[in-house]
Amino acid sequence: AAGMVAVLAHEVRNPLAGIRGAAQIIESVVEGEEKALTRLITDEVDRISNMIQRIDVFADIGPAPASPVNIHEALERARRVLESAGAFDGLQVVEAYDPSLPLVRGDFEGLVQILLNLMKNAADAAREGGNEIVLRTSYRHGMRLAAERRRDSGVLPIVVEVQDNGPGIPDDLQEVIFDPFVTTKQNGHGLGLAVVAKIVGDHGGAVDFSSEPHRTVFALHLPIFVDTETRA
Repeated sequence: AAGMVAVLAHEVRNPLAGIRGAAQIIESVVEGEEKALTRLITDEVDRISNMIQRIDVFADIGPAPASPVNIHEALERARRVLESAGAFDGLQVVEAYDPSLPLVRGDFEGLVQILLNLMKNAADAAREGGNEIVLRTSYRHGMRLAAERRRDSGVLPIVVEVQDNGPGIPDDLQEVIFDPFVTTKQNGHGLGLAVVAKIVGDHGGAVDFSSEPHRTVFALHLPIFVDTETRA
């Protein structure tokens, strides 16, 4: 299935590039309303290309990431990216971090992508509620995953929570919220949380959530990095 996704993504990109190029040529020789229509074509082609790029992440079946990652550095990177894009304008972002957390086993860029998706969703939701986001990290004993349908099993004591005080996730979407193309947004593509679930699964971790009006919390459960080369 992963190979089929990769092939389809590649095959669709080629005609899209041709369509976009043709629209740009037409745009250079038309005026008025026709020019606006050619721009619509290029904009829609770009939107489809971006969606394909997001879908393509599901074709990645490489080895589980195993680098040491400071989760607070990943949180800071994601926050800076969204702040620079104005995603947090007018919102209060509260940090409740445990500075003593050990390093996470994972991939820095992958974890940043997860956090970007969760923080952006929280920001959008918070604008419809009390305008507050809480970013929280903690250490919890006892969280363990079975090996079924996962790359490995083990204890997942590092918890990262992204909380908003928006309207909450509708009841009819809560059981399918991590499925592709499920979204609460009018113009959303419904891939953000599916990507989160995929990347977290690649880490051997887990993601869950609780949601009610004025309090929605997405929680990442992640493994600790253990340096096997230096371990006795």
